[in-house]
Amino acid sequence: MSLVRRAAPEDAAELLRLRQVMIDALPGSDPGTDWHAESLPTLRERLASDEDFGAFVVDHPERPGTLAALVVGTVDYRIGKAGNPRGKAGFVFSVATDPDARRRGYARACMEELLQWFRECGAGQVLLTASPDAEPLYASLGFTRKPDPMMGLML
Repeated sequence: MSLVRRAAPEDAAELLRLRQVMIDALPGSDPGTDWHAESLPTLRERLASDEDFGAFVVDHPERPGTLAALVVGTVDYRIGKAGNPRGKAGFVFSVATDPDARRRGYARACMEELLQWFRECGAGQVLLTASPDAEPLYASLGFTRKPDPMMGLML
């Protein structure tokens, strides 16, 4: 039996806690959790009903009721292209492991489940942004660095 399970609506607060762990580790991140209360209802709803939203978690073995690791991704439609003619693309946007649960293979196990879910959803490619610390994990799963000129705009 796998340690990994699909996240449920009752996991939402823990998902936000681990997402904050990830955010806090990024350079230039905005500290603080004041956004959690506003995010929580929408996250619960997405975990309950959204077929294009996948979250996979490992329960913390030493702290019942908390999570040790999570990965979260979505499946989006983009106009098809060579290599992905159906246009379905997976996007991984949260990977986090509780600091006291690292180096146990939890993030890898969660990523493998998410990748399988992307395959089942018909995604022809998977994209993510890798931190330098996480890049070896993603490379071992077959990801390659792209010369992507991605830009962003906050609305």
